[in-house]
Amino acid sequence: MNLKKIIWSVLLLGLIGMGFFAFKVYQIVVVPNTAFENAEAVVLIPSDATFETVKKEMDFLLKKSETFETLAKQKSYTSNVKPGRYVIKKGMNNNDIINVLRTGNTPIKVSFNNQQTLYDLAGRVGSQIEADSLEIVQYLSSSEFLETHELSLENVLIYFIPNTYEFYWNTSANAFADRMLKEYRRFWNEDRLALAKKIGLSPKEVSILASIVQKETVKTDEMPRVAGVYLNRLRDGWKLQADPTVIYALKKEQGNFSMEIKRVLYKDLEIDSPYNTYLNTGLPPGPISMPDITAIQAVLQAEEHNFYYFVADTQRLGYHKFARTLSQHNKNRVEYQKWIDKQGIKR
Repeated sequence: MNLKKIIWSVLLLGLIGMGFFAFKVYQIVVVPNTAFENAEAVVLIPSDATFETVKKEMDFLLKKSETFETLAKQKSYTSNVKPGRYVIKKGMNNNDIINVLRTGNTPIKVSFNNQQTLYDLAGRVGSQIEADSLEIVQYLSSSEFLETHELSLENVLIYFIPNTYEFYWNTSANAFADRMLKEYRRFWNEDRLALAKKIGLSPKEVSILASIVQKETVKTDEMPRVAGVYLNRLRDGWKLQADPTVIYALKKEQGNFSMEIKRVLYKDLEIDSPYNTYLNTGLPPGPISMPDITAIQAVLQAEEHNFYYFVADTQRLGYHKFARTLSQHNKNRVEYQKWIDKQGIKR
């Protein structure tokens, strides 16, 4: 074999080798490697995850796990796993996927409102972030947390302003609480603090009263008038005599907050509970549900009037009839009792 043939043979082998290498690189880096049919898939990487965890999470999303692992090693991702929520789009190649897993932790919208207990709140939030409901309950009910923020188990819900917030999925229980503290302080700005001072209540007391107002009426345009009734009673040292507080006391006694009570009976008014505002003067020790911003604002900007009583309006369902005197209220109450009897509502 002459020298030319040797050179050409070497060149040919080199080209074949380079072609094979280029093909392998192309397969590893460039070829789409998603196996799902939807437009995108979400991958949740826990805080304590290793690359083995990532491989298990990605297993059903990839056509070829081995090419993904090869490139992950080359790009040093295997030793630099980052927790979070990642969105993988259909048709991505390994390089795109690893770049997303390295830098693309996407935030999520976390919403909560009208939660009746701390356990309800924890369940709602725990279903949306990495911290589970038990971790959230344990942190928020710890003596350290409660004492630091001058809260109690009875009023801890006032610390959370219902809204939609942006979080990273891998948020811990304490990080969630820290963020809520910032939102609480932002909500109680100088203007709202001034309004609370004007009506003679602290922010905590405003929230407790707002929770009662919110349970009394579903009509937002009526909330300021209902709030005005209760403020009149508080100022004059009257008992609030709010049915929703009795309903809350009954549910708390039974340990069943999902039970339905449509009618408060006379015997219910005797329940021995600090939440029974027919027996106790002033506000209960905590909110009877998580008040929303509309209810809080209704208390802060309550209607000024001379009403001290109200009862459901049978002609305008959802609204109430208001009275200045007990005699007028009793007439309205008899009308309501006849109506509810006619509806066959016993409990």
